[in-house]
Amino acid sequence: MRQAAASPADTRIGLIAVGFSPPRPLAAIAGHLGWPGLVLTDPQRMLYQRLGVGRAPLWQIYSPRTMNFYATALRRGQRLARPVEDTRQLGADAIMIDGMVRQLWRPRTPNDRPPASDVIAAARAWLG
Repeated sequence: MRQAAASPADTRIGLIAVGFSPPRPLAAIAGHLGWPGLVLTDPQRMLYQRLGVGRAPLWQIYSPRTMNFYATALRRGQRLARPVEDTRQLGADAIMIDGMVRQLWRPRTPNDRPPASDVIAAARAWLG
């Protein structure tokens, strides 16, 4: 969702974001990020399960780099918000045509996501 600026100009490509948050918070995040597509909620994470998208281990989420970021913020007097979501849930990117997944990117780590421009280019290639 964070790469919404790369939205496709091709009207044959629709963007759908799926999250596990309740509808209002998910819509607020999408609005804040300027997400141009449809936003769906999947609180039971059935789509995540069907796509084989798991959760990251704690050591990937709270890596030394992440902990250093938090420590620096605290030293600067910033208050850290407590996470209200599952910070370990990984995401995925997919191209679907006629209800069938044609291409799927499953991350190995939280930062292992393709650039939105790559997903859009792949979607255009699938459409010919």
